[in-house]
Amino acid sequence: MTSDHEAAAVPAEQQAREAEITREVLDSFRDCTDPRLRQVMRSLVHHLHAFIRDVRLTEDEWSKGIEFLTRTGHITDDRRQEFILLSDVLGASMQTVAVNNQAHGDATEATVFGPFFVEHSPEIAAGEDIASGAAGEPCWVEGAVTDSTGKPVPAARVEVWQADGDGFYDTQYGDDRTAARAHLFTGADGGYRFWGLAPTPYPIPHDGPVGNLLEASGRSPLRASHLHFMVSAPGLRTLVTHIFVSGDELLPRDAVFGVKKSLIKEFQRQPEGTPTPDGRDLDGQVWSQVRFDIVLAPDRA
Repeated sequence: MTSDHEAAAVPAEQQAREAEITREVLDSFRDCTDPRLRQVMRSLVHHLHAFIRDVRLTEDEWSKGIEFLTRTGHITDDRRQEFILLSDVLGASMQTVAVNNQAHGDATEATVFGPFFVEHSPEIAAGEDIASGAAGEPCWVEGAVTDSTGKPVPAARVEVWQADGDGFYDTQYGDDRTAARAHLFTGADGGYRFWGLAPTPYPIPHDGPVGNLLEASGRSPLRASHLHFMVSAPGLRTLVTHIFVSGDELLPRDAVFGVKKSLIKEFQRQPEGTPTPDGRDLDGQVWSQVRFDIVLAPDRA
């Protein structure tokens, strides 16, 4: 809404003219037969018009905004979703996640989906490696999936994806590789385990309009180190979340506001030659391990 100071600077006749335009547009939806669509569109118009009046948007600024959205559309394709990126950096993604994932007991907190999820990832067995040749330090990841009563959830689908040690997802390489992503299923005890990569910080794609916006705003494109999860099981709410690396200096300023305190985990680095949990021979390589226990809320919680 327009502040008292700004409203005082706009003549009453002009304020009335602007308010009438908003009323006309709101009234144009009165015959919409879909009540939810009518509610959403009327609220969108109300807040959009209020924003325009609040900042006294110029026609040149409006044109630049349309140009920005046009460029965002042009750079978007089946491998790059610039609109999701825009939603993420404006905090709209996290706000939508918060609205749609209400707290339920000790259920694991959700966070942003991100632009790098790909359908039909390869399936691996428990204890296998998702890296598929991607560069990075090996990391043993394990945990258990339970419901909010503490009961193990067998056969839950655990989808995981991450950037490699160079800070890139497989989809960013421009070829057909599939790496550092996979899915597996929990055992009868709800347990899961796999080899991944120790998460590293990386910049979100900033060679397009969203990157231009961040630069102009004095904001960093860097994301705190993390590993993505999507966990689903019948009758339980699908969880989309990350885990973050304790001690990462980027935790307070993650570019997409995805960090939650409960999702910060200890990734314990192991000295060279330390035996691995499954006996894997890493040829003396340094590796790390982390435990992430997951609690799923009821489907309608």
